[in-house]
Amino acid sequence: MPVFWIIITILALSALGYVLGRKRALASANGSSKLLHSLPIYYGSFAAGTAFLSGIFVLLAWLFIQPFFVENAVKSSLENQLLDAGAASSLVLSDVHRIADGLDSAVARGVLDWEASHTLSGTPEALKDTLGSYGVAVGQAVEPAILEAAQEMRKLSATGRFWLSLASIGATIAGLLYALRKITKDFRARNRVEAAIKLMLIFSASIAIFTTAGIVLSMLFETRNFFFQYPFVQFFFGTNWAPNFRGDSDLGILPLLWGTLYISFIALLFAVPVGLFAAIYMSEYAGPKTRAIAKPLIEVLAGIPTIVYGLFALVTVGPMLRDHFAQPLGLGESSASVMTAGLVMGIMLIPFVSSLSDDIINAVPQTMRDASLGLGATKSETIRQVVVPAALPGIVGAVLLAASRAIGETMIVVMGAGAAARLSLNPFEAMTTVTVKIVSQLTGDTDFASPETLVAFALGLTLFTITLGLNVIALYIVRKYREQYE
Repeated sequence: MPVFWIIITILALSALGYVLGRKRALASANGSSKLLHSLPIYYGSFAAGTAFLSGIFVLLAWLFIQPFFVENAVKSSLENQLLDAGAASSLVLSDVHRIADGLDSAVARGVLDWEASHTLSGTPEALKDTLGSYGVAVGQAVEPAILEAAQEMRKLSATGRFWLSLASIGATIAGLLYALRKITKDFRARNRVEAAIKLMLIFSASIAIFTTAGIVLSMLFETRNFFFQYPFVQFFFGTNWAPNFRGDSDLGILPLLWGTLYISFIALLFAVPVGLFAAIYMSEYAGPKTRAIAKPLIEVLAGIPTIVYGLFALVTVGPMLRDHFAQPLGLGESSASVMTAGLVMGIMLIPFVSSLSDDIINAVPQTMRDASLGLGATKSETIRQVVVPAALPGIVGAVLLAASRAIGETMIVVMGAGAAARLSLNPFEAMTTVTVKIVSQLTGDTDFASPETLVAFALGLTLFTITLGLNVIALYIVRKYREQYE
């Protein structure tokens, strides 16, 4: 039975459990809900939830464990035929998976029946032609042993799916019977249901934490492998970035960090004043109608895909800066430059600064403004000497969060700043950032055991550390200097 129909069956049994749970609870109280400890809905929810969680737990556990057993069984059958002949285990198993999936697809399309798919045989070249005629993607001659392993994998998977359906549906029925047995008029169904909901909420809140931990651990392990092959000091203090997948690479991070910080600085130099002034205007000067139009229009900038900003930098901003500034001043001939990427990234960051600053400025109590105006200060003096200082910690936090966003940007830099890793103060020269080089090092047919590829994880961990530090500083500033008003 396909997994989809197993889930439908579990849901149907759970719905039946809800109905039976309510009826059993009311029957135990002679039809009077007033004699029940909890409302009837809780008894039905307890029965339905117990049945559903029992079945779905078995389903997910089986789906997680079965591939390991199937793959190990197939791998053991290949050890004496191909793996010992020097073929890479991962490549052989990849071929087995591809052929097995192709045969399943052919059976699903009706061009091949199940029995015939397990009787295919012949020479490697003949098997290639036969499988190709059924639409199975094969790029070279197929060894009979690999085809046999693919057929064995399909048999084991089919057997596993059969027992999966029995185990999942059986667990659902067992959970339903257990719940119905527990239900009496004195059973504390509400407490059980609310405890289950609380656990579900805790699990949901933990997903983000576990995901972050998984990302950090994966980067740490791969970064450790990188530093086993490349000197630590040369990576962090090297001034030359020249990866060479044939060996003898220079992988110094300093040019990449310089490009990252330089472009981010220019972006913030543009975005912070514009965003802050826009926030002050919308919160202090704009009327309700103007604010209702201006604020959504500014926030539209945050929803534009970064690839569109990159095209804007490549087609419009870059040539304009080259023709009107770089070439007349003798500072460069390229449309891809730090200034191009910085200005376009600054436009992208405006809504991050303006929206957060606007909310923070609006949180300043009106009584502080009234008191300043009552003492004779003008509106501009009130904004400059009362409102902005009161909102300053939050504004600084907004700026640091925007800086974290700028440091992690990729597409605008790829299309607007180029890919040259260099140390230079000229803002009209092409440079690159850490994120761009992470993408370039992991693109293409590369060996994931070489330092030229593993360096991407070291770059990612460094970038993660920098952005994490900025976020921590932002939270610290906001919490330490935040003004709390009644």
